[in-house]
Amino acid sequence: MMDGRVAAIRAALDDNSPDVGILSYAAKYASAYYGPFRDAAGSTPAFGDRKTYQMDPRNSREAIREILQDEKEGADAVMVKPALAYLDVISAVRKATSLPLAAYNVSGEYSMVKAAAAAGYIDEGRVVAENLTAMFRAGADIVVSYHAKEALEKGWIL
Repeated sequence: MMDGRVAAIRAALDDNSPDVGILSYAAKYASAYYGPFRDAAGSTPAFGDRKTYQMDPRNSREAIREILQDEKEGADAVMVKPALAYLDVISAVRKATSLPLAAYNVSGEYSMVKAAAAAGYIDEGRVVAENLTAMFRAGADIVVSYHAKEALEKGWIL
């Protein structure tokens, strides 16, 4: 999210649809974990990268500042993306805000588990359960994951 965007959206919603919530996308890191989705969607940049508007993976403090700013502007919930490599950020965000917190378990995280399971290296169900549990344990109230449907259907929950 760009600075001020939540405030603008909040103002428009309050005038027209006051019961619609805003999920802040403030803590989206520039990550190689987006690769499988970008390949599937044909959205890999033709040149350059998206680092100009995604956060530096080395900087966890900026996530807190951005999320608190979006909270001040009227966000109803916040999100950290990706999830697994950023469990520390999820934990820090949890400590900084009482808003509902979502963790987005992205395509690269999903694909690594699927590839390792297909090769026989891991027990897919147990690893999925551990990964999802780790996101909740770090402080997420909501987990968005490509594993969600299968994890629920197969009982891959700790």
